[in-house]
Amino acid sequence: MRVRIAPSPTGYLHVGTARTALFNWLFAKKNGGTFVLRIEDTDLERSEKKFEKDIIDGLKWLGLEWDEGPIRQSDRLEIYEKYINKLLEDEAAYYCFCSKEELETERQAMLTQGFAPKYSGKCRSLKREEAEKKIKTGADYIIRFKVQTTKVTFKDIIRDNIVFDTALIGDIAIAKNPRAPLYNFAVVVDDEEMKISHVIRGEDHIANTPKQILIQQALGFRQPHYAHLPLILDPDRSKMSKRYSATSIQEYKDAGYLPETMTNFMALLGWHPAGEKELFTLEELVQEFGLDRVQKAGAVFNIEKLNWLNAQYIRNTDNKIIAEKINLAPTKENLKIIEITKGRMKKLTDFKELAGFLFELADYPTTLLIWKETPKEKIINNLKSVEEILTAVSNESFNQASLEKLLMPLAEEQGRGEVFWPLRTALSGRENSPGPFEIMEAIGKKETLQRLKIAVSKLNNAESISKLKL
Repeated sequence: MRVRIAPSPTGYLHVGTARTALFNWLFAKKNGGTFVLRIEDTDLERSEKKFEKDIIDGLKWLGLEWDEGPIRQSDRLEIYEKYINKLLEDEAAYYCFCSKEELETERQAMLTQGFAPKYSGKCRSLKREEAEKKIKTGADYIIRFKVQTTKVTFKDIIRDNIVFDTALIGDIAIAKNPRAPLYNFAVVVDDEEMKISHVIRGEDHIANTPKQILIQQALGFRQPHYAHLPLILDPDRSKMSKRYSATSIQEYKDAGYLPETMTNFMALLGWHPAGEKELFTLEELVQEFGLDRVQKAGAVFNIEKLNWLNAQYIRNTDNKIIAEKINLAPTKENLKIIEITKGRMKKLTDFKELAGFLFELADYPTTLLIWKETPKEKIINNLKSVEEILTAVSNESFNQASLEKLLMPLAEEQGRGEVFWPLRTALSGRENSPGPFEIMEAIGKKETLQRLKIAVSKLNNAESISKLKL
C-alpha cells in the first residue's frame, strides 16, 4: 500500500491538509505501507519556498515523517511533457486558442440559460498542423483533454459507488503547454509513476475524480482506490474559515498547543474509535485507525474540545519538556513553578499569565488581604505569626508537607480563612491562585518572608478595614 500527501506550496499548512496527511500516515503505518510527500509546485506564480518550508516543518512537528520525498513536481516536467505529447499524438488532447474573454462570455451565456458552465469544444476539431502553425506565430493557447460522453462510476471506500455524467464536464484544461501541466493531469501522472495505491483526500476533490479517471484510461494507467474524507466545518457548521479550521498549524503551535494534542484532535475530526476513549498517542491511533470508521458527514471543529485535550496533555507532560517548550531554564525552582501551574493551563502560552506572580509580585490592592469581616489587626497578627513560624524553618525543610504541618495548628486556632486567605493573597497578589503551600515551596523561604513583610506593611499603612472596602 502506497499513499501520499500532496500539498501545494501556495499557502501555509492548515488543519485541513494536516488532517489529510495524518489519515494517510495512519493508514500507511497500520497496513505496513509507504507514506509519500509530494510537493505540487507547478503553479510557479503562487508557489513559494517559505510555504514549502512551513509544510515540511509542520509535518515534522506533528510527527508525521514521510517514507519518500519530498518529491517536487517542478523537478518532473520532462515526465509530464512525455505524457502530454502522447495524448496529443493519440488525438486524445488538443490545443485550444480561445481567449479568457471568449471563455468568460461563453460561461456567462450558459449560466444565463440555466446550464452548468463547460467548454463548448470550439477548438476541438482544429487540425494539429494548423494548431502548430498558430503556436509558431506566438498565439496563446492551452491544452485540453477530450472528454467523451459517458458515465464514470467509481467505488469510494467511505461513500460507496459514485456516478458522474461526463456530459456535464466538457473538455478539461490539462496544461498551459507541454511542460506546464495543470492539477488534474499532473496528479494522474504522479500517482501512476509513484505507484500510489490509495488516494485519501478531502471530499472537495470528488468532482476531480471522474476527470482523473478519464485521463488514467486514456493513458492506460491503473486506477487507485479512492477515499474522500468529510470536510472540516467551523463550529456553526459553515465551511472552514481562518478563525478555526483553516488556521495554519504554525499558528496553533505559536498559540501554545502541543503536537500530541493536534494529532489526537485531528484524528477525531471525521473518524471515531471503537470505544469511548478520547486520548490517543500516535502509536495508539495507528492500532485503532481504519477507513471503515470514517464518517461521511462534515466534521465540526470544536475549539472547546481542542482546549480540553491540550490541558490533558499539558498535565501529563514532563515538567522538563514543558520548560523546554516555553523557553524556561529547567532549574529546580522553575520546575516546581511549572508543577503547580500546569494543572490550570489550557495552552502553553497561559504560563506567563498564570505563573508571572511567582517570578515577580505585582502591586495589588490591600483589600485583597481581607478575609470577610476579619479585623485588620487580627490579619496582621496572623501574618506575623506565620512569619515567625516560617523564619524558624530551614531551607531544606521548606516544602509543602512540612509547611502545612507547621501552619495547620495556627489555622485551626485562628480560623482557616483568617490565616490562609491573607497568606495566599500576600504570596500571590491575586484573588485566584494555587494554594499557599504550593506557592511557598515554589518561591522559596527568602521570597516568602519578603512577601509577608510587604503584606503587613500594606495593612499597617491602611487606615481601617471599612475605608479599605469603600
